Amino acid sequence: MSQTALSPDDNDPWYKHLTPYHWFVFIVASLAWLFDCLDQQLFLLARNSAMKALLPPDMDPIKYGGYATSIFVAGWATGGLIFGSVGDRIGRAKTLTLTVLIYSVCTGLSAFSKGWVDFAIYRFLTGLGVGGVFGLAVALVADTLPDRARTGALGTLQALSAVGNVTAGLVSMLMGRLEQTKVIEAGVSWKYMFLVGALPAFLCVFIQIRLKEPEKWVKARAAGKAAGVKFGSYSALLGDVRWRKNALLGMVLCIAGVIGLWGIGFFSPELVGDVMQRSLEAEGVPAAEIAGQKTYWIGVNSIVQNIGAFIGMLLFTKFAQSLGRKKAFAIAYVAALVATVGYFQLFNGRSDIWMSAIMGGCQLALFAGFAIYLPELFPTSLRSTGTSFCYNVGRFVAASGPFTLGSLQAALKAGATTPEAKLEAFRNACSYMSVIFILGLVALIFLPETKGRAMPED
Repeated sequence: MSQTALSPDDNDPWYKHLTPYHWFVFIVASLAWLFDCLDQQLFLLARNSAMKALLPPDMDPIKYGGYATSIFVAGWATGGLIFGSVGDRIGRAKTLTLTVLIYSVCTGLSAFSKGWVDFAIYRFLTGLGVGGVFGLAVALVADTLPDRARTGALGTLQALSAVGNVTAGLVSMLMGRLEQTKVIEAGVSWKYMFLVGALPAFLCVFIQIRLKEPEKWVKARAAGKAAGVKFGSYSALLGDVRWRKNALLGMVLCIAGVIGLWGIGFFSPELVGDVMQRSLEAEGVPAAEIAGQKTYWIGVNSIVQNIGAFIGMLLFTKFAQSLGRKKAFAIAYVAALVATVGYFQLFNGRSDIWMSAIMGGCQLALFAGFAIYLPELFPTSLRSTGTSFCYNVGRFVAASGPFTLGSLQAALKAGATTPEAKLEAFRNACSYMSVIFILGLVALIFLPETKGRAMPED
């Protein structure tokens, strides 16, 4: 199958520039990342129930859920570093197959956890696979599709990740209904949710059979061997001032977005679950039905949040094309700060569920920017390595986010004696941590504008 681009008019939409094989690459890469996000979101939605089932009654499920999240994010960072480099060295397609297999199988194994320790081990292993996919999928699309289609394709790839997140929300809603109708035992829905997360393993078959390495990478690899260029080398990435500056500043840019999402935004299920439980109890809903109703509404929140995310990521893509990458990022970081504080301070019940869409759109818009911008900062020999470095090294720092949130919440609720006071401490902890988005604005000052420029080569 040829990877040669068609030659439509430059004013055509990005997808008009694609051959059938380009479409195949885009679909496979998008599915790999979509299912990756499905498994991430299944963990977030099942996390609290899993902690309650696996921990003794005297241990705080939110605290240990934060620990499990930090372990998962640390695995994500480790996997990103390992597989980003491997992808530049042996090929994007081969490495993508391995990472999809790891994250799907280990998500399924999480369902069989007997305690917090083995659950945390499965979370770390899942993180290894999850961490590798983003850099590989983005580099695969950036190197295969024509330049005129790259921005639109990468922004859309990231936007489609919201479909995986919405699917996780639908799974959560289904499990909530099954609990309510006593089809499954109350309190075990988290096991079934993790089993659903094993299904993406079947995607590996299609990747392995038809997906080829990008011609751009194959040619660059051959030329690089002859010239002694190091592919996937962190010494080459950090030893050359051209790439070191972009790598370190790109990492800071990502830290702000990742902590904002994983250390704050993705704790919205805990807020929604707590608020909904109080609301249901006030309405006189029987205690036996509350667990199922909570699971259902947490799923609804996830869907609304990710519908907003889908729209936000598409809007960022448009802004990046028209205004430039840096201006689009600046707007998104300010919007994320305002929306996150507003959500955690003002969400009080089902009538406020729309706030989840606003916060999701503003926070996840940044990740469309990462998909578009990061590959434009590095040459072919370091594209997967550099993208993964920025997106994943920051996760070692970002892994502290849930720990920090838990510690800050504990400090704020010290002396709190009522459930309402404890909930207020959680709201304030999330709001105070939202200042992390300002860090992204600082990094932007020193980063280059890449709109309208060809991607760098060795």
